[in-house]
Amino acid sequence: MIPLSVPNLAGKEWQYIKDCLDTNWVSSVGTYVNQFEKISADYVGTKYAVAISNGTSALHIALKLAGVEQGDLVITPNITFVATINAIKFIGANPILFDVDSDTWQIDLDLVEEFLEQNVYYVDGIPYSTLHKRAIKVLMPVHVLGNMCNMERLMSIAQKYNLKVVEDSTEALGSKFKDKMAGSFGVFGTLSYNGNKLITTGGGGMILTNSEVLAKKAKHITTTAKADPDEYYHDEVAYNYRLVNVLAAIGVAQMEQLDGFLERKKEIFDFYNERLKHIEGFSNQKVLENIKPNYWLYTVKLPQSRELLKHLKAKKIEARPFWIPMNRLPANHQDIYINQEDISNQVYQNCVSLPCSTGITNEQLEMVAEVITQFYP
Repeated sequence: MIPLSVPNLAGKEWQYIKDCLDTNWVSSVGTYVNQFEKISADYVGTKYAVAISNGTSALHIALKLAGVEQGDLVITPNITFVATINAIKFIGANPILFDVDSDTWQIDLDLVEEFLEQNVYYVDGIPYSTLHKRAIKVLMPVHVLGNMCNMERLMSIAQKYNLKVVEDSTEALGSKFKDKMAGSFGVFGTLSYNGNKLITTGGGGMILTNSEVLAKKAKHITTTAKADPDEYYHDEVAYNYRLVNVLAAIGVAQMEQLDGFLERKKEIFDFYNERLKHIEGFSNQKVLENIKPNYWLYTVKLPQSRELLKHLKAKKIEARPFWIPMNRLPANHQDIYINQEDISNQVYQNCVSLPCSTGITNEQLEMVAEVITQFYP
């Protein structure tokens, strides 16, 4: 089996894990947690980073500290992994789902701007939807597959309508807009270290911010709000979302290899594009000027995508369909969906994610390309 996207643990992971075991620092306190937070903040270009149990928890806390409350609305794209929407609903808020751009597959900023121009009034400076009579607190872009929208324009829209920006940059570690890293634009950015991400800690996430106050608050409420170093005094209801030291140790070792991983992802992207471009109907994400994506998960539009998936599976090549659009999931079907042509469904129906682990060999890439080429007449 050629896997879709698996970890590349070729650095000092074993050395750092052994250090944790040898010193008994395996739980939620330890030097590797601090190192992982610092190396992450330094890399992304934020002042602070808070290590956390997973990317979903990072989104949950970021939204909570951005002021999202029960009954509020959050603007976000209809194409994303379900964790984005789950985090909104954990708070009791609801998404306004926006269709995606047909070329980039990122949130359609034309639709967002048109909606806000036509459907917003203000109460004490907070924008409310005239259609739903509810506050819109946050604009949350998702950097789908490591690509990005025009962040300059998005930030301008957010400023105009007094919206806070929380970046779901869980897929976009290392992606840039005008040399500014994904995760460093909004009041919060978030990262995920799931096993299929560019780097992994098995599970894990990170909250990124430039606010010392918000960073301290995030650390506090993700560590059960323990307010006394000796007494078990907890000053509010909070969460046990801590990342443990042994997983942070893996993260430090992974970050040391990040530049090489990014180079390999670009090589894989270029290889598939060259080998598959002759197939009629082939297309993939457009990358806008000033954007340098991390090319996290190679996903491509190809005809007869469902039949191709079965063909690849029969050849022991793991490939996946794209995410089902959020408005089509049972728990979300009543959510607000703003669209004109439902590009989200078109992307879902026609896209396939292909094997692209950073450790994939050139021979395996050739095999995948050959099997796909043979499928088409």
